[in-house]
Amino acid sequence: MANNNENSPQKEELVKVEAEKEVIESSATQSESTESGAKQKKSSGNGLLWFVVIILFLAVLGLAGAGYWYYMQQQSASADSANTQQSNATKLNRIEQERSDILASLEEVSRTNQALQSTVTDLKAQNEKLSLQAESTLQQLNNMEGRRPADWLIAEADYLVRMAGRKLWLESDVRTAILLLVNADKRLKSLADPSVLPVRASLAEDIQTLQQLNPVSQSSVALALTGMIAQIDKLPLDTFEKPEDANAEDTTLSESADDWQENLAKVWRSLVNDFLTVKTIEGPVEPVLSLEAQYLAKEQLRLQLMHAQTAALQGDAGLYSQSLQYAQTLLIEKFDTEKSQVTGFVDALQNLIATDVSRPIPTELASQKPLERLLDSRVKQVFGQGASAL
Repeated sequence: MANNNENSPQKEELVKVEAEKEVIESSATQSESTESGAKQKKSSGNGLLWFVVIILFLAVLGLAGAGYWYYMQQQSASADSANTQQSNATKLNRIEQERSDILASLEEVSRTNQALQSTVTDLKAQNEKLSLQAESTLQQLNNMEGRRPADWLIAEADYLVRMAGRKLWLESDVRTAILLLVNADKRLKSLADPSVLPVRASLAEDIQTLQQLNPVSQSSVALALTGMIAQIDKLPLDTFEKPEDANAEDTTLSESADDWQENLAKVWRSLVNDFLTVKTIEGPVEPVLSLEAQYLAKEQLRLQLMHAQTAALQGDAGLYSQSLQYAQTLLIEKFDTEKSQVTGFVDALQNLIATDVSRPIPTELASQKPLERLLDSRVKQVFGQGASAL
């Protein structure tokens, strides 16, 4: 029993130890299961945290990139705005400069206009003063008319002007007419009278008009045509020329007595050929001008040159040119242009065609009527009043 009692506490201790072991094991098991659950919960919580952290990091990066892009856009917009403002400022400065230049130009024009108005006013005053002086001078000249003993020179000048008109219109002598007008101007110049200055101005106008006429001498052209008319009979016409027969036999007799048979045959053939001859000639057939046709061609040429001569003396440039051109056509068609006489004649005609013989002579002289009025008011008045007018 003792042994049983002694063994029971041991068993109880063993039971307690085993129970404690079981409790410890169960608690260990529970703690392990709790730790594993906690570990599982902790691992899932860490993954979610990292996911959120990554999302937040990406969001921060996106916000940083957007902020940077917005900052760059604002910087670019600011730079463009600054450039635009600078350009506008430059344009405004340029416009202001141009406005200043325009205002300066307007001021200069205004000053110039004022100066011109002042000058015009002065010129008007001077013009009025000169007009009054001219009227006074004319009145004095009118009072002096008919009281100068040298007024007979006006009559002489009037005579010279009338003679110049006759030489000009009746004889077409421009050179003599110019000399007569120059002498008339010298007569008026010797008066030393300012009242005849308008008449002298008209004389100078007439002299200048005549000097500007065609300087070609019509008489020289007419004389040149006269010399050409005298050479018409010497010009060769384009007539038919008998061609040489290449197959013609030599009919020259030999001087040797041994050739009497050949000479006799030549004489016989020449006698037979004189009665009847048949020859073949190759080439264009040209008509032979008869004597009447030759005479008519030369007379037509002579007539056209005479028409041109008459037109040259009268100054009719149309008839002159037409006659010479027709004469040139006759020369080319009827005369032998391969001869030097004809070619020289054609060249002379061409030079005459190029010569201008027109001379538009004025129908009246500008100095004639003023000189007649001066003569009526000065000389004839004096002769009508007698010696008391002197």
